[in-house]
Amino acid sequence: MLFAFSGSDVRAAEAPFIDAGQGHALMQKAAHGLFGVVLGLLRDAGRGTYGATAVVLAGSGNNGADALYAGERLLRRGVAVTAVLTSERVHAASLRAFTAAGGSSVLLDDASLPGLAAHAASADILIDGILGTGATGGLRGTTAAFVRAFDDAAGPRGRRTTLVVACDLPSGIGVDSGLVEGPVLQADATATFGAAKPGLLIGDGAVAAGELDVVGIGLDLSPFTPAARSLLGADAAALLRLPGARDHKYSRGVLGVAAGSTRYPGAAVLAVGAALATGVGMVRYAGPAAVAALVHERSPEAVASTGSVADARSQAWVVGPGAVDDDDQRRRAVDALGSGLPVVVDAGALTEVPEHVGPQVVLTPHAGELRELLAARGLDVGRPEIEADPARFALRAAELTGATVLLKGFTTVVAAPSGTLFVQADGTPWLATAGAGDTLSGIIGALAATLADDDGAASRLGVAEEDLWAAVAAAGALIHGRAGRRAALRGPVVVSTLPVDIGAVVAELIDERRPVT
Repeated sequence: MLFAFSGSDVRAAEAPFIDAGQGHALMQKAAHGLFGVVLGLLRDAGRGTYGATAVVLAGSGNNGADALYAGERLLRRGVAVTAVLTSERVHAASLRAFTAAGGSSVLLDDASLPGLAAHAASADILIDGILGTGATGGLRGTTAAFVRAFDDAAGPRGRRTTLVVACDLPSGIGVDSGLVEGPVLQADATATFGAAKPGLLIGDGAVAAGELDVVGIGLDLSPFTPAARSLLGADAAALLRLPGARDHKYSRGVLGVAAGSTRYPGAAVLAVGAALATGVGMVRYAGPAAVAALVHERSPEAVASTGSVADARSQAWVVGPGAVDDDDQRRRAVDALGSGLPVVVDAGALTEVPEHVGPQVVLTPHAGELRELLAARGLDVGRPEIEADPARFALRAAELTGATVLLKGFTTVVAAPSGTLFVQADGTPWLATAGAGDTLSGIIGALAATLADDDGAASRLGVAEEDLWAAVAAAGALIHGRAGRRAALRGPVVVSTLPVDIGAVVAELIDERRPVT
Protein backbone atom coordinates (compact mmCIF):
# COMPACT_ATOMS: atom_id res chain seq x y z
CA MET A 1 0.00 0.00 0.00
CA LEU A 2 1.24 3.46 -0.86
CA PHE A 3 0.85 5.89 2.03
CA ALA A 4 0.75 9.66 1.57
CA PHE A 5 1.57 12.00 4.44
CA SER A 6 0.80 15.67 4.84
CA GLY A 7 3.50 18.20 4.09
CA SER A 8 3.66 19.23 7.74
CA ASP A 9 4.17 15.61 8.87
CA VAL A 10 6.97 15.06 6.37
CA ARG A 11 8.66 18.26 7.53
CA ALA A 12 8.28 17.09 11.15
CA ALA A 13 9.94 13.79 10.23
CA GLU A 14 12.83 15.72 8.66
CA ALA A 15 13.27 17.97 11.71
CA PRO A 16 15.36 15.55 13.84
CA PHE A 17 17.87 15.19 11.00
CA ILE A 18 18.08 18.94 10.48
CA ASP A 19 18.43 19.56 14.23
CA ALA A 20 21.29 17.04 14.30
CA GLY A 21 23.10 18.85 11.49
CA GLN A 22 22.20 16.23 8.88
CA GLY A 23 20.18 18.48 6.61
CA HIS A 24 22.89 18.41 3.95
CA ALA A 25 22.79 14.60 3.90
CA LEU A 26 19.03 14.67 3.34
CA MET A 27 19.50 17.08 0.44
CA GLN A 28 22.10 14.84 -1.14
CA LYS A 29 19.81 11.82 -0.91
CA ALA A 30 16.95 13.78 -2.44
CA ALA A 31 19.17 15.19 -5.18
CA HIS A 32 20.51 11.75 -6.05
CA GLY A 33 16.98 10.37 -6.34
CA LEU A 34 15.92 13.30 -8.52
CA PHE A 35 19.01 12.79 -10.67
CA GLY A 36 18.06 9.12 -11.10
CA VAL A 37 14.53 10.01 -12.24
CA VAL A 38 15.96 12.43 -14.83
CA LEU A 39 18.33 9.76 -16.15
CA GLY A 40 15.43 7.30 -16.40
CA LEU A 41 13.32 9.74 -18.40
CA LEU A 42 16.18 10.47 -20.78
CA ARG A 43 16.82 6.75 -21.24
CA ASP A 44 13.14 5.99 -21.87
CA ALA A 45 13.05 8.80 -24.44
CA GLY A 46 16.06 7.32 -26.23
CA ARG A 47 18.33 10.21 -25.31
CA GLY A 48 21.73 10.12 -23.66
CA THR A 49 23.26 12.57 -21.20
CA TYR A 50 26.36 13.66 -23.07
CA GLY A 51 25.48 16.73 -25.10
CA ALA A 52 21.98 16.98 -23.64
CA THR A 53 20.72 20.29 -22.27
CA ALA A 54 18.85 20.99 -19.04
CA VAL A 55 17.39 23.96 -17.20
CA VAL A 56 16.99 23.99 -13.43
CA LEU A 57 14.35 26.31 -11.97
CA ALA A 58 15.70 26.99 -8.49
CA GLY A 59 13.65 28.77 -5.84
CA SER A 60 14.82 30.13 -2.52
CA GLY A 61 14.03 27.06 -0.39
CA ASN A 62 15.33 23.55 0.04
CA ASN A 63 13.61 22.39 -3.14
CA GLY A 64 15.77 24.79 -5.10
CA ALA A 65 18.83 23.35 -3.37
CA ASP A 66 17.80 19.78 -4.21
CA ALA A 67 17.34 20.78 -7.84
CA LEU A 68 20.72 22.52 -7.99
CA TYR A 69 22.50 19.50 -6.49
CA ALA A 70 20.78 17.30 -9.09
CA GLY A 71 21.95 19.78 -11.73
CA GLU A 72 25.51 19.41 -10.42
CA ARG A 73 25.28 15.64 -10.98
CA LEU A 74 23.96 16.16 -14.51
CA LEU A 75 26.85 18.48 -15.29
CA ARG A 76 29.29 15.75 -14.28
CA ARG A 77 27.54 13.41 -16.73
CA GLY A 78 28.06 15.74 -19.70
CA VAL A 79 24.76 17.63 -19.62
CA ALA A 80 24.88 21.39 -20.28
CA VAL A 81 22.82 22.86 -17.43
CA THR A 82 21.57 26.40 -16.85
CA ALA A 83 20.10 27.39 -13.49
CA VAL A 84 17.29 29.92 -13.62
CA LEU A 85 17.08 31.49 -10.16
CA THR A 86 13.53 32.56 -9.36
CA SER A 87 14.62 34.52 -6.28
CA GLU A 88 17.58 36.67 -5.33
CA ARG A 89 17.82 34.47 -2.23
CA VAL A 90 19.12 31.01 -3.02
CA HIS A 91 20.74 28.15 -1.10
CA ALA A 92 24.36 29.26 -1.23
CA ALA A 93 26.16 25.91 -0.86
CA SER A 94 24.16 24.21 -3.60
CA LEU A 95 24.71 27.11 -5.99
CA ARG A 96 28.47 27.03 -5.30
CA ALA A 97 28.58 23.29 -6.00
CA PHE A 98 26.56 23.78 -9.17
CA THR A 99 28.83 26.59 -10.40
CA ALA A 100 31.99 24.65 -9.51
CA ALA A 101 30.81 21.78 -11.70
CA GLY A 102 30.59 24.15 -14.68
CA GLY A 103 26.98 25.31 -14.48
CA SER A 104 25.84 28.81 -15.32
CA SER A 105 23.08 30.71 -13.55
CA VAL A 106 20.88 33.70 -14.30
CA LEU A 107 18.27 35.56 -12.26
CA LEU A 108 14.75 35.48 -13.64
CA ASP A 109 13.24 38.94 -14.09
CA ASP A 110 10.94 40.64 -16.55
CA ALA A 111 13.78 41.45 -18.93
CA SER A 112 15.27 37.94 -19.02
CA LEU A 113 11.96 36.07 -19.00
CA PRO A 114 11.26 35.77 -22.78
CA GLY A 115 14.72 34.46 -23.61
CA LEU A 116 14.85 32.07 -20.65
CA ALA A 117 11.40 30.65 -21.42
CA ALA A 118 12.45 30.03 -25.03
CA HIS A 119 15.71 28.43 -23.86
CA ALA A 120 13.83 26.14 -21.45
CA ALA A 121 11.40 25.15 -24.21
CA SER A 122 14.31 24.00 -26.37
CA ALA A 123 16.07 22.03 -23.60
CA ASP A 124 15.92 18.27 -23.18
CA ILE A 125 15.10 18.51 -19.46
CA LEU A 126 13.45 21.14 -17.26
CA ILE A 127 13.63 20.58 -13.49
CA ASP A 128 11.00 22.42 -11.45
CA GLY A 129 12.46 23.33 -8.04
CA ILE A 130 10.64 26.61 -7.51
CA LEU A 131 8.42 25.83 -4.50
CA GLY A 132 8.39 23.10 -1.86
CA THR A 133 5.97 21.61 0.65
CA GLY A 134 6.04 24.69 2.87
CA ALA A 135 4.67 27.01 0.19
CA THR A 136 1.04 28.07 0.06
CA GLY A 137 -0.95 29.38 -2.87
CA GLY A 138 -0.08 29.30 -6.54
CA LEU A 139 2.79 30.77 -8.48
CA ARG A 140 2.72 34.53 -8.74
CA GLY A 141 4.40 37.37 -10.57
CA THR A 142 7.40 36.62 -12.75
CA THR A 143 7.46 32.86 -12.05
CA ALA A 144 3.81 32.53 -13.09
CA ALA A 145 4.57 34.51 -16.25
CA PHE A 146 7.56 32.25 -16.95
CA VAL A 147 5.40 29.12 -16.76
CA ARG A 148 2.86 30.61 -19.15
CA ALA A 149 5.61 31.64 -21.55
CA PHE A 150 7.21 28.19 -21.38
CA ASP A 151 3.86 26.51 -22.10
CA ASP A 152 3.30 28.81 -25.08
CA ALA A 153 6.72 28.01 -26.48
CA ALA A 154 6.93 24.28 -25.65
CA GLY A 155 3.33 23.21 -26.18
CA PRO A 156 1.25 20.87 -24.01
CA ARG A 157 2.62 17.81 -22.24
CA GLY A 158 2.62 14.87 -24.62
CA ARG A 159 3.50 17.01 -27.63
CA ARG A 160 6.45 19.00 -26.34
CA THR A 161 10.02 17.71 -26.63
CA THR A 162 11.17 19.06 -23.25
CA LEU A 163 10.83 16.55 -20.42
CA VAL A 164 9.65 18.24 -17.21
CA VAL A 165 10.58 16.76 -13.84
CA ALA A 166 9.08 18.17 -10.64
CA CYS A 167 11.30 18.27 -7.57
CA ASP A 168 9.16 16.92 -4.68
CA LEU A 169 5.96 18.35 -6.20
CA PRO A 170 4.93 20.53 -9.13
CA SER A 171 5.29 24.10 -7.89
CA GLY A 172 1.95 25.70 -7.13
CA ILE A 173 -0.19 22.66 -6.30
CA GLY A 174 -1.74 22.29 -2.86
CA VAL A 175 0.55 19.83 -1.11
CA ASP A 176 -2.30 18.29 0.89
CA SER A 177 -5.27 18.91 -1.39
CA GLY A 178 -3.99 18.81 -4.96
CA LEU A 179 -5.76 22.14 -5.45
CA VAL A 180 -4.26 24.16 -8.30
CA GLU A 181 -4.44 27.93 -8.26
CA GLY A 182 -2.81 29.57 -11.25
CA PRO A 183 -0.33 28.14 -13.76
CA VAL A 184 1.57 24.93 -12.97
CA LEU A 185 4.25 23.17 -14.98
CA GLN A 186 2.68 19.87 -16.04
CA ALA A 187 5.37 17.33 -15.14
CA ASP A 188 6.18 14.17 -17.02
CA ALA A 189 7.43 12.78 -13.70
CA THR A 190 7.65 13.88 -10.09
CA ALA A 191 10.41 12.75 -7.74
CA THR A 192 8.92 13.20 -4.27
CA PHE A 193 11.05 12.77 -1.16
CA GLY A 194 10.45 10.74 1.98
CA ALA A 195 6.84 9.87 1.18
CA ALA A 196 4.08 10.67 -1.26
CA LYS A 197 2.07 13.77 -0.44
CA PRO A 198 -1.74 13.72 -0.80
CA GLY A 199 -1.74 16.53 -3.35
CA LEU A 200 0.24 14.33 -5.74
CA LEU A 201 -2.54 11.74 -5.74
CA ILE A 202 -5.68 13.88 -5.80
CA GLY A 203 -7.46 15.87 -8.49
CA ASP A 204 -5.56 18.43 -10.54
CA GLY A 205 -2.41 17.82 -8.50
CA ALA A 206 -2.32 14.21 -9.67
CA VAL A 207 -2.75 15.36 -13.27
CA ALA A 208 0.12 17.83 -12.90
CA ALA A 209 2.44 15.31 -11.21
CA GLY A 210 2.67 12.82 -14.07
CA GLU A 211 4.46 9.60 -13.16
CA LEU A 212 5.16 9.53 -9.43
CA ASP A 213 8.49 8.29 -8.04
CA VAL A 214 8.83 8.16 -4.25
CA VAL A 215 12.48 8.61 -3.25
CA GLY A 216 13.36 7.20 0.15
CA ILE A 217 15.59 9.47 2.22
CA GLY A 218 15.44 7.58 5.51
CA LEU A 219 12.55 9.33 7.27
CA ASP A 220 10.63 7.66 10.09
CA LEU A 221 6.96 8.36 9.44
CA SER A 222 5.59 5.67 11.76
CA PRO A 223 4.42 8.22 14.40
CA PHE A 224 2.17 9.89 11.83
CA THR A 225 -1.21 8.89 10.40
CA PRO A 226 -1.35 8.73 6.60
CA ALA A 227 -3.45 11.48 5.07
CA ALA A 228 -4.28 9.23 2.11
CA ARG A 229 -3.42 5.81 0.84
CA SER A 230 -3.51 3.96 -2.47
CA LEU A 231 -3.96 0.24 -2.92
CA LEU A 232 -1.36 -1.59 -4.95
CA GLY A 233 -1.96 -4.80 -6.85
CA ALA A 234 -1.00 -6.99 -3.91
CA ASP A 235 -3.52 -5.18 -1.71
CA ALA A 236 -6.37 -5.74 -4.16
CA ALA A 237 -5.26 -9.37 -4.50
CA ALA A 238 -5.60 -9.79 -0.72
CA LEU A 239 -9.28 -8.90 -1.03
CA LEU A 240 -10.01 -11.53 -3.68
CA ARG A 241 -11.72 -14.48 -2.03
CA LEU A 242 -10.51 -17.56 -3.90
CA PRO A 243 -12.83 -20.60 -3.97
CA GLY A 244 -11.89 -23.66 -1.94
CA ALA A 245 -12.65 -27.35 -2.40
CA ARG A 246 -15.78 -27.18 -0.23
CA ASP A 247 -17.20 -24.01 -1.75
CA HIS A 248 -20.45 -23.87 -3.72
CA LYS A 249 -22.21 -21.07 -5.55
CA TYR A 250 -23.89 -19.73 -2.42
CA SER A 251 -20.81 -19.76 -0.21
CA ARG A 252 -18.82 -17.90 -2.85
CA GLY A 253 -21.15 -14.92 -2.57
CA VAL A 254 -24.49 -13.99 -4.09
CA LEU A 255 -24.89 -10.49 -5.51
CA GLY A 256 -28.26 -8.93 -6.15
CA VAL A 257 -28.42 -6.38 -8.96
CA ALA A 258 -31.38 -4.00 -9.24
CA ALA A 259 -30.21 -2.04 -12.25
CA GLY A 260 -31.56 -1.06 -15.63
CA SER A 261 -34.99 0.06 -16.73
CA THR A 262 -37.05 0.13 -19.89
CA ARG A 263 -35.36 3.43 -20.70
CA TYR A 264 -31.80 2.27 -19.90
CA PRO A 265 -31.68 -1.54 -20.17
CA GLY A 266 -27.97 -1.70 -21.01
CA ALA A 267 -26.88 -0.61 -17.53
CA ALA A 268 -28.12 -3.92 -16.12
CA VAL A 269 -26.22 -5.91 -18.75
CA LEU A 270 -23.00 -4.02 -17.98
CA ALA A 271 -23.26 -4.29 -14.20
CA VAL A 272 -24.09 -8.01 -14.29
CA GLY A 273 -21.34 -8.80 -16.79
CA ALA A 274 -18.73 -6.96 -14.75
CA ALA A 275 -19.80 -8.70 -11.54
CA LEU A 276 -19.57 -12.14 -13.11
CA ALA A 277 -16.14 -11.37 -14.55
CA THR A 278 -14.88 -10.27 -11.12
CA GLY A 279 -15.74 -13.65 -9.61
CA VAL A 280 -18.90 -14.24 -7.61
CA GLY A 281 -20.90 -17.40 -6.96
CA MET A 282 -24.18 -16.09 -8.34
CA VAL A 283 -25.75 -12.91 -9.63
CA ARG A 284 -29.47 -12.46 -9.01
CA TYR A 285 -30.94 -9.87 -11.34
CA ALA A 286 -34.07 -8.04 -10.20
CA GLY A 287 -35.83 -5.80 -12.69
CA PRO A 288 -38.26 -5.56 -15.60
CA ALA A 289 -38.88 -8.76 -17.53
CA ALA A 290 -37.71 -7.23 -20.80
CA VAL A 291 -34.43 -6.15 -19.20
CA ALA A 292 -34.02 -9.56 -17.58
CA ALA A 293 -34.33 -11.15 -21.04
CA LEU A 294 -31.55 -8.90 -22.32
CA VAL A 295 -29.39 -9.77 -19.30
CA HIS A 296 -29.97 -13.49 -19.99
CA GLU A 297 -29.02 -13.05 -23.60
CA ARG A 298 -25.60 -11.77 -22.60
CA SER A 299 -25.18 -13.61 -19.29
CA PRO A 300 -27.33 -16.77 -19.21
CA GLU A 301 -25.84 -17.78 -15.84
CA ALA A 302 -27.54 -14.85 -14.10
CA VAL A 303 -30.71 -15.74 -12.18
CA ALA A 304 -33.58 -13.38 -12.92
CA SER A 305 -36.35 -12.21 -10.62
CA THR A 306 -39.08 -9.64 -11.11
CA GLY A 307 -39.91 -9.68 -7.39
CA SER A 308 -38.66 -7.83 -4.34
CA VAL A 309 -35.29 -7.62 -2.64
CA ALA A 310 -36.54 -10.09 -0.03
CA ASP A 311 -37.36 -12.62 -2.79
CA ALA A 312 -33.86 -12.35 -4.30
CA ARG A 313 -31.83 -13.38 -1.27
CA SER A 314 -28.32 -12.01 -1.64
CA GLN A 315 -25.27 -11.10 0.43
CA ALA A 316 -24.78 -7.69 -1.22
CA TRP A 317 -26.63 -5.45 -3.66
CA VAL A 318 -25.95 -3.11 -6.55
CA VAL A 319 -28.78 -0.61 -7.00
CA GLY A 320 -29.36 2.37 -9.24
CA PRO A 321 -27.42 2.05 -12.53
CA GLY A 322 -29.81 2.93 -15.34
CA ALA A 323 -32.78 2.78 -12.98
CA VAL A 324 -33.98 6.36 -13.28
CA ASP A 325 -37.78 6.87 -13.53
CA ASP A 326 -38.52 3.24 -12.58
CA ASP A 327 -40.66 3.08 -9.44
CA ASP A 328 -40.12 -0.65 -8.91
CA GLN A 329 -36.36 -0.26 -9.07
CA ARG A 330 -36.59 2.70 -6.71
CA ARG A 331 -38.46 0.51 -4.20
CA ARG A 332 -35.85 -2.22 -4.54
CA ALA A 333 -33.13 0.35 -3.83
CA VAL A 334 -34.95 1.51 -0.69
CA ASP A 335 -35.41 -2.09 0.47
CA ALA A 336 -31.76 -2.95 -0.17
CA LEU A 337 -30.64 0.13 1.74
CA GLY A 338 -32.80 -0.94 4.65
CA SER A 339 -31.49 -4.52 4.66
CA GLY A 340 -28.24 -3.82 6.50
CA LEU A 341 -26.33 -5.64 3.75
CA PRO A 342 -23.45 -4.14 1.78
CA VAL A 343 -25.04 -2.04 -0.98
CA VAL A 344 -23.36 -0.26 -3.90
CA VAL A 345 -25.50 2.77 -4.78
CA ASP A 346 -25.16 4.50 -8.12
CA ALA A 347 -27.00 6.95 -10.36
CA GLY A 348 -30.80 6.76 -9.97
CA ALA A 349 -30.66 5.31 -6.45
CA LEU A 350 -28.49 8.03 -4.92
CA THR A 351 -31.57 10.13 -4.18
CA GLU A 352 -33.01 7.23 -2.14
CA VAL A 353 -30.19 7.13 0.41
CA PRO A 354 -31.60 7.72 3.93
CA GLU A 355 -30.28 10.52 6.11
CA HIS A 356 -27.78 8.17 7.74
CA VAL A 357 -26.50 4.70 6.80
CA GLY A 358 -23.46 2.59 7.63
CA PRO A 359 -20.05 2.27 5.96
CA GLN A 360 -21.14 -0.95 4.21
CA VAL A 361 -23.20 1.31 1.92
CA VAL A 362 -20.94 2.50 -0.90
CA LEU A 363 -22.12 5.58 -2.79
CA THR A 364 -20.55 6.04 -6.23
CA PRO A 365 -21.44 9.54 -7.49
CA HIS A 366 -19.72 11.70 -10.04
CA ALA A 367 -19.17 15.34 -9.09
CA GLY A 368 -22.61 16.49 -10.27
CA GLU A 369 -24.38 13.76 -8.32
CA LEU A 370 -22.30 14.52 -5.24
CA ARG A 371 -23.33 18.15 -5.49
CA GLU A 372 -27.00 17.07 -5.35
CA LEU A 373 -26.33 14.68 -2.47
CA LEU A 374 -24.66 17.45 -0.46
CA ALA A 375 -27.33 20.00 -1.36
CA ALA A 376 -30.00 17.64 -0.01
CA ARG A 377 -28.11 17.72 3.29
CA GLY A 378 -27.81 21.48 3.47
CA LEU A 379 -24.39 22.02 1.88
CA ASP A 380 -24.60 24.19 -1.23
CA VAL A 381 -21.45 23.73 -3.32
CA GLY A 382 -20.83 23.93 -7.06
CA ARG A 383 -19.61 21.12 -9.26
CA PRO A 384 -16.39 23.02 -10.17
CA GLU A 385 -15.53 23.33 -6.46
CA ILE A 386 -15.98 19.58 -5.99
CA GLU A 387 -13.84 18.79 -9.03
CA ALA A 388 -11.11 21.14 -7.79
CA ASP A 389 -11.01 19.70 -4.25
CA PRO A 390 -12.54 16.21 -4.49
CA ALA A 391 -11.09 14.73 -1.29
CA ARG A 392 -12.55 17.49 0.87
CA PHE A 393 -16.08 17.01 -0.41
CA ALA A 394 -15.98 13.20 -0.54
CA LEU A 395 -14.93 13.20 3.11
CA ARG A 396 -17.68 15.67 3.94
CA ALA A 397 -20.27 13.50 2.22
CA ALA A 398 -19.06 10.42 4.11
CA GLU A 399 -19.29 12.36 7.36
CA LEU A 400 -22.83 13.57 6.63
CA THR A 401 -24.23 10.24 5.45
CA GLY A 402 -22.19 7.66 7.37
CA ALA A 403 -21.63 5.88 4.04
CA THR A 404 -18.46 5.08 2.18
CA VAL A 405 -18.25 7.58 -0.70
CA LEU A 406 -16.47 6.82 -3.96
CA LEU A 407 -16.17 10.00 -6.03
CA LYS A 408 -15.42 9.32 -9.68
CA GLY A 409 -12.91 11.40 -11.61
CA PHE A 410 -9.46 11.30 -13.21
CA THR A 411 -8.39 9.95 -9.85
CA THR A 412 -10.94 7.98 -7.87
CA VAL A 413 -11.34 9.25 -4.32
CA VAL A 414 -12.84 6.91 -1.71
CA ALA A 415 -13.74 8.40 1.67
CA ALA A 416 -14.67 6.33 4.71
CA PRO A 417 -16.88 7.92 7.39
CA SER A 418 -13.96 7.41 9.81
CA GLY A 419 -12.00 10.00 7.79
CA THR A 420 -9.73 7.46 6.09
CA LEU A 421 -9.08 8.35 2.46
CA PHE A 422 -8.11 6.09 -0.44
CA VAL A 423 -7.06 7.50 -3.80
CA GLN A 424 -6.69 5.38 -6.94
CA ALA A 425 -5.19 6.56 -10.23
CA ASP A 426 -5.24 3.26 -12.12
CA GLY A 427 -7.46 4.18 -15.04
CA THR A 428 -7.24 5.80 -18.42
CA PRO A 429 -9.12 8.77 -19.90
CA TRP A 430 -10.61 6.27 -22.37
CA LEU A 431 -12.88 5.13 -19.51
CA ALA A 432 -14.68 8.49 -19.68
CA THR A 433 -17.46 6.87 -21.66
CA ALA A 434 -21.09 5.86 -21.15
CA GLY A 435 -21.51 2.69 -19.12
CA ALA A 436 -18.12 2.70 -17.42
CA GLY A 437 -19.73 3.55 -14.08
CA ASP A 438 -22.12 0.61 -14.42
CA THR A 439 -19.20 -1.79 -14.75
CA LEU A 440 -17.48 -0.23 -11.74
CA SER A 441 -20.61 -0.80 -9.67
CA GLY A 442 -20.70 -4.44 -10.73
CA ILE A 443 -17.05 -4.98 -9.78
CA ILE A 444 -17.43 -3.42 -6.33
CA GLY A 445 -20.68 -5.30 -5.77
CA ALA A 446 -19.03 -8.63 -6.60
CA LEU A 447 -16.18 -7.94 -4.18
CA ALA A 448 -18.65 -6.93 -1.48
CA ALA A 449 -20.70 -10.10 -1.93
CA THR A 450 -17.66 -12.36 -1.68
CA LEU A 451 -16.39 -10.57 1.43
CA ALA A 452 -19.70 -10.03 3.24
CA ASP A 453 -19.11 -13.03 5.51
CA ASP A 454 -15.30 -12.89 5.53
CA ASP A 455 -14.28 -11.84 9.04
CA GLY A 456 -10.57 -11.83 8.21
CA ALA A 457 -10.59 -9.50 5.20
CA ALA A 458 -9.71 -6.31 7.06
CA SER A 459 -6.84 -7.91 8.97
CA ARG A 460 -5.45 -9.50 5.79
CA LEU A 461 -5.21 -6.07 4.27
CA GLY A 462 -4.09 -4.34 7.45
CA VAL A 463 -6.94 -1.84 7.69
CA ALA A 464 -9.42 -1.12 10.47
CA GLU A 465 -12.73 -2.98 10.29
CA GLU A 466 -14.55 0.33 9.86
CA ASP A 467 -12.47 1.05 6.74
CA LEU A 468 -12.94 -2.32 5.03
CA TRP A 469 -15.67 -1.13 2.68
CA ALA A 470 -13.61 1.86 1.59
CA ALA A 471 -10.77 -0.55 0.80
CA VAL A 472 -13.21 -2.78 -1.13
CA ALA A 473 -14.36 0.22 -3.18
CA ALA A 474 -10.74 1.22 -3.82
CA ALA A 475 -9.94 -2.33 -4.94
CA GLY A 476 -12.89 -2.16 -7.32
CA ALA A 477 -11.53 1.09 -8.74
CA LEU A 478 -8.11 -0.52 -9.19
CA ILE A 479 -9.54 -3.51 -11.08
CA HIS A 480 -11.77 -1.24 -13.16
CA GLY A 481 -8.89 1.11 -14.02
CA ARG A 482 -6.49 -1.68 -14.94
CA ALA A 483 -9.15 -3.33 -17.10
CA GLY A 484 -9.66 -0.02 -18.88
CA ARG A 485 -5.94 0.27 -19.54
CA ARG A 486 -5.86 -3.23 -21.00
CA ALA A 487 -8.85 -2.49 -23.20
CA ALA A 488 -7.33 0.80 -24.39
CA LEU A 489 -4.39 -1.09 -25.85
CA ARG A 490 -6.84 -2.26 -28.53
CA GLY A 491 -8.14 1.25 -29.18
CA PRO A 492 -11.05 3.25 -27.74
CA VAL A 493 -12.68 1.40 -24.84
CA VAL A 494 -15.96 -0.35 -25.67
CA VAL A 495 -17.50 -0.89 -22.25
CA SER A 496 -19.63 -3.87 -23.28
CA THR A 497 -16.41 -5.83 -23.95
CA LEU A 498 -14.76 -4.83 -20.67
CA PRO A 499 -15.61 -8.08 -18.78
CA VAL A 500 -12.91 -9.85 -20.80
CA ASP A 501 -10.35 -7.41 -19.46
CA ILE A 502 -11.80 -7.48 -15.93
CA GLY A 503 -11.34 -11.24 -15.85
CA ALA A 504 -7.79 -10.92 -17.14
CA VAL A 505 -6.92 -8.35 -14.45
CA VAL A 506 -8.41 -10.57 -11.73
CA ALA A 507 -6.31 -13.46 -13.05
CA GLU A 508 -3.17 -11.30 -12.85
CA LEU A 509 -4.02 -10.33 -9.27
CA ILE A 510 -4.57 -13.97 -8.33
CA ASP A 511 -1.10 -14.73 -9.68
CA GLU A 512 0.30 -12.11 -7.30
CA ARG A 513 -1.13 -14.11 -4.39
CA ARG A 514 0.46 -17.40 -5.40
CA PRO A 515 3.69 -18.13 -3.51
CA VAL A 516 6.88 -18.35 -5.55
CA THR A 517 8.19 -21.94 -5.63
